[in-house]
Order: sequence, then structure tokens, then C-alpha cells
Amino acid sequence: MQYRQLGATGPRVSALGLGCMGMSGMYGPSDRAESIATIHAALDAGIGLLDTGDFYGMGHNEMLIGEALKNVPRDKALISVKFGALRGPAGDWLGYDARPAAVKNFLAYTLQRLGVDYIDVYRPARLDPNVPVEDTIGAIADLVKAGYVRHIGLSEVGAETIRRAAAVHPIVDLQIEYSLISRGIEDSILPTCRELGIGITAYGVLSRGLISGHWDKNSAGAGDFRAHSPRFQAGNVDHNLALVEALRQIAAKKNVSVAQLAIAWVAAQGKDIVPLVGARRRDRLAEALGSFEVVLTADDLATIEAAVPKNAAAGDRYAAAQMAHLDSEQARSH
Repeated sequence: MQYRQLGATGPRVSALGLGCMGMSGMYGPSDRAESIATIHAALDAGIGLLDTGDFYGMGHNEMLIGEALKNVPRDKALISVKFGALRGPAGDWLGYDARPAAVKNFLAYTLQRLGVDYIDVYRPARLDPNVPVEDTIGAIADLVKAGYVRHIGLSEVGAETIRRAAAVHPIVDLQIEYSLISRGIEDSILPTCRELGIGITAYGVLSRGLISGHWDKNSAGAGDFRAHSPRFQAGNVDHNLALVEALRQIAAKKNVSVAQLAIAWVAAQGKDIVPLVGARRRDRLAEALGSFEVVLTADDLATIEAAVPKNAAAGDRYAAAQMAHLDSEQARSH
């Protein structure tokens, strides 16, 4: 396993992280036993960074990880948790709450579900428009002092918010979507993080499977939120799958899979970037681990850039209502 430093003040982490969201129904049904086996396989391979959100499956994801870690030494897993999203009993999304009292309440439940006494990296999932980010970060800083949290991270916020948060307490990383077809962070967010010594944990490196090389138009079944994602919609999906075919030709010449090429591209953008892969099965995890063997030369990167130029994808990365709540996108659009 290769390792990277998570920001200037953060822990040493595996150069690949496991995003566990898909194990709790966001992409349709998943197999509990296979999910746990996949977490164990990741740990055995040296992937210690496990990423979750307390709202994935309304707590299901944390309980699943807690079950998987029951007999695992606590220091073998580095747990990253997002909080703040409000859900209804029907699974609906009701907004965000990042008030200081809510922060402490969310963490109390998270510790119980995971069966641990501290969280390695704790982060608000989104910016709460009703709460100054300084108040939210200050509340997490109190939890750091009390020993319940080790490090503070951010998620999906723009450059100005990053600066305001970092002025309150050291921030180890920003979790944000970054892939060959989602490169918005390159404009101002990534330079700001680099200036402040903040790492990037990149999710969506395969654009929710779209550029995995495995997805086709028959892949999204019941309960799969990709059915509502603009990039998977009719009119966009054919254009985007044509980009995947261009990547497939490059991958074939290098004797690697499309997914391995796409993960390796993200990893090649800087030592301060840790890709998160959302493998729900051991075979997909093994494929992702193979990305470490992929060496991309300057010529390879130029070829990939020509095949999939910046802004080549059709459709936004989220539906319009969700895009409107992303501080990272609002900052770009003004």
C-alpha cells in the first residue's frame, strides 16, 4: 500500500480510501455480508481510510461499518464521517443542520452506531446557509479538545468558506467530487486548499460508475439515485458513454481497465489528493487496487486530456435543486 499525508496537519492515510455509501442502498440493493467482506478486504490490503455519512441509510452505513470493525484494532481504521443532512422516515431529504448543539448531538449518535470512542475526521456534509461556518467548526473544535474527534474536514465548500473555516481551526482535508469529467475544483478550490495546506479526498472518481467502464443504460435499477442524475439522463448519457469508449481505447493500449485508468488519473493530479472508491464488492475493490500499478506518463496524460477535455461531460453532477445547495458550485457560478 502507498500512503499519503492528509493535509499539512492531518494523519498519514492510505493512498486510496473506501467510500461506503453504496453499501447502504443509495445505488439500489446491496449485500450486507459482501459489504462487510469488502471492508475487511480493504483493511487487509492496507486501505485504512473508511468514509461514511451519518445519513447514509439513516444510520445504516455507520452500523454496518461498526459491525465490520467489531474485532478490528481501532488504529487499523481511519474513519471519516460527514454529518448534518436531515432525512425523513420515507428517505426524503429535509435540509441541513450544522448548529453547534446539532453537531454535538449528531456526533453522540455516530459514536454509538460505530461503536468507537472517537472519530478520526469529522466534517459537515454541506454548508448550512443558516449557520456561520465559524460556529460549526468551533463546535467541532470543542469536540477535538474533548477527545471525541481527532481532525476536522470540510465537504463541498468553496474557496471563501474554506478560508473562513481554516481561520478557526486547522482543516486537514476537503472532501469534494473530482474526476476526469468533474474538474470544477481546479479553478479556485484546489489552489486555495494547496495554499492553506489542506488535502483533498476525492469522491466520485468514477462519476458514480458512469466512467467505470462497467455501466450501461440498463444498469440503474429500483432505488438507484442515478436514475435522477443529469449525467445519466437521456440526451446526456449517450454523449458521456462515448467519452468512456474513448477512455476504453486508451486503457486497452495500456492493458488496464477503464476504472483503473480513471482512478490513476485522479491520483496523478497531486500527492495531496486521495481518491475514494465506492466499491461494494470485493472484485470491484480488487480492480480499484490495481490502479496503483498504472503509471501515467506525460504523454498518457495528454492523450487522456485530448480524449476527455475539461468540461466534456453532458449534464451537471447533481440535479438542479441539489446544485443550488452546493457552496462549492455557488462560488464558481458568481
